Amino acid sequence: MPKAKTSKVYFTSVRTKVGTSLLDKLSLLLDKAGFKELDLEKKFVAIKIHFGERGNLTFLRPNFSRVVADKIKKMGGKPFLTDCSTLYVGSRKDAIEHIETAMINGYVPAVTGCPVIMGDGLKGTDDVTVPIEGGVLLKEAIIGRTIMDADAIISMSHFKGHEMLGFGGAIKNLGMGCGSRAGKKVMHSDGIVQVDKDLCIGCGRCFKICAHGAPKITNRKCKIQENVCLGCGRCIGVCPTDAISPMWSAKAGSVDMKTTEYAKAVVQGRPQFHINFVIDVSPFCDCHGESDAAIVPDVGIFASFDPVAVDQACVDAVLAQPVIGNSYLGQSKVKGRDHFGKVSPDTDWRIQLEHGEKIGLGTRKYELINVGD
Repeated sequence: MPKAKTSKVYFTSVRTKVGTSLLDKLSLLLDKAGFKELDLEKKFVAIKIHFGERGNLTFLRPNFSRVVADKIKKMGGKPFLTDCSTLYVGSRKDAIEHIETAMINGYVPAVTGCPVIMGDGLKGTDDVTVPIEGGVLLKEAIIGRTIMDADAIISMSHFKGHEMLGFGGAIKNLGMGCGSRAGKKVMHSDGIVQVDKDLCIGCGRCFKICAHGAPKITNRKCKIQENVCLGCGRCIGVCPTDAISPMWSAKAGSVDMKTTEYAKAVVQGRPQFHINFVIDVSPFCDCHGESDAAIVPDVGIFASFDPVAVDQACVDAVLAQPVIGNSYLGQSKVKGRDHFGKVSPDTDWRIQLEHGEKIGLGTRKYELINVGD
């Protein structure tokens, strides 16, 4: 039998020496990882990033994107930062609110060295249907048109926990993040949620956060209208008593698998590169309008041409870290699970990676190469 493919993942820690900044280390990491091998001459280059919800402070600092944008320009490319509209109520559900939020969080050309261009237009409806090579659950994806118009795609991801996928890294950033509003509906449609009535206190936070009116509060108890719920998972994160959880039933993991297939649609057939920042590892997504304390110590920055390998390396790095005692993870009562399982016990982070390998998005086997330490 042929030997299984192994991808190279490059790593640099958050430790720095006097006279060398973390930005310098990021630049060196990209050079060592082969970023300059990309053919970007006269090409439009989409830098897919999460700008952070208003009130959230664990999103990536815009200074990091300047390092990437400057390299792209030196290589003759035309970089722009991009993301797509959200399904839920928040500050990023249309282009105007999204770009204003990005600016509030520091994503302005004076800092980043390139513009912000929305991936799916003014209202999140400017999209294109893309065939998915090797798709199992889906044969096509609905992706923001601007993202697909780009000649190359670079993902910059804040690696953290996620209430529906277990973790959020390159795969989630590319798949869920590049889907237009219609695409996000497709990915979320099987992941509806359920309520434990014994835990529910009828506070109404789930109703306030839902863009579709799925939660219904009666006699101080919530009921999720299954025919309305799209499974975006926002209500899970805001529930103060953990009364809401995914209703996976026979379709367990389908949201994970669909997200992974969307990621495949985004990157297939064009230059790609992926950078994960295992810094401020919060328990939940940066889509929240708040950011909880980190669950493990900062680790560093990982880079690879392979989105599956870089996510696997980041998972391994996080699981190897000690738990911060006064964090959400440190206070978890869940037994017999790893870090991500204790934070979001109804998830299985392995599904993204296993399915990504199955459909040819990348490999879980990697060689870790330490740079600049």
